[in-house]
Amino acid sequence: MDGALLVDRSDAAIAVVTINQPNRRNAMRLAMWKELGRIFSELSHAADVRAVILCGSGGAFCAGADISEFDEVRSTIEEGRAYEAAGDACQIAIAQCTKVTIAAISGPCFGGGVGLALSCDFRFADASAYFGIPAARLSNVYGVVETRALFDAVGLAVAKEVLFTGRRYSADEALQVGMATHRSDSDALGAALDFANGLKLSAPLTIKGAKVVLDAIARSETSEREGAIQAVADEAIVSEDYKEGVAAFAEKRDPKFRGV
Repeated sequence: MDGALLVDRSDAAIAVVTINQPNRRNAMRLAMWKELGRIFSELSHAADVRAVILCGSGGAFCAGADISEFDEVRSTIEEGRAYEAAGDACQIAIAQCTKVTIAAISGPCFGGGVGLALSCDFRFADASAYFGIPAARLSNVYGVVETRALFDAVGLAVAKEVLFTGRRYSADEALQVGMATHRSDSDALGAALDFANGLKLSAPLTIKGAKVVLDAIARSETSEREGAIQAVADEAIVSEDYKEGVAAFAEKRDPKFRGV
């Protein structure tokens, strides 16, 4: 990948994934969509990771897809569908990650970059951040995965405004409508790291289970996912972490959870 995606594990509990194409405002190439999805899937199974932060280098989060390669990778209907499938798979991998996922957004967050951000549990934006989906300026139709994430975050009326107008939203506007979940006066990455560090006292199995239950509720699929919901509940109740949590509560000390 020639350093286009970087993973920092200097803190074992917090993985920082950086989109590193600053000369192109971190626009995503086809190979990057595939690799980013693989990275999140791998981190999802890393026992020592509590949170994953996604950010961009050079003062930009992500300007969306790198259209400079479209003549090579998206010039036919078949290639277009394959490209969309790769982008969808990446965003699904982020959304299904069992860890807490946080987008740290500085500078432009456009198009597919908004899709990446909306796939995360939390979106921290600083004063430099701005958002937009210019599909209407390109005669492009946003797919179901990205549109559903947008709809879930902002609701029907605002989703229509975003997609119909292609206009730019400031960090404050993004917070107001739901594209951002937090507005930071400091840099977004620093705020995201502070938030992630605060989660170290939280039980990983609780977070994993809560994500499964909340997603089932959000999709109105609690009956269909009953087995998965029961599985995460059973995993937690027989875990060493549950014993540790009860003991720590009784002893009036901070628990030391290990995710097992």
